[in-house]
Amino acid sequence: MERIAKFEKISKNDKNKDFYDEIILPKRATSGSAGYDFHIPYALTIKPHESVSIETNVRCRMQEDYVLFIFPRSSLGRKYKLTLDNTCGVVDSDYYNADNEGHIIIFMTNHSENTLVLEKNDRFAQGIFLKFGITEDDDIKSKRKGGYGSTGK
Repeated sequence: MERIAKFEKISKNDKNKDFYDEIILPKRATSGSAGYDFHIPYALTIKPHESVSIETNVRCRMQEDYVLFIFPRSSLGRKYKLTLDNTCGVVDSDYYNADNEGHIIIFMTNHSENTLVLEKNDRFAQGIFLKFGITEDDDIKSKRKGGYGSTGK
């Protein structure tokens, strides 16, 4: 298989200084897995119908013609009706150079009636790389500057 990306920790800062060295970069569970499991770097409780933003402290450098899609882990979707607030997270290749260092932040909601307790380093989301193409008449030259949601401003 072609190797097209590399996960990295974002810089050590005041928010992650207590757990920076223990951040687990996303990895596949088996050689046949398509998804790279994201581990939560700190304990978190998500109450019923609560939405949270999870700072992964991870960024991803990938080839220009690839995109990283983020989904909740299947078991959490089934047990807690856990969804991403934007249905599917999309991490573009140029997000790596964003003002926020390409920090992947995952927004999720617990739609169940049960409290979800995530312990530090639990797997909670998965990322899948897909190759994409562009149209023949695509002549976009603009470059990303901001972080999450910046291209829609």
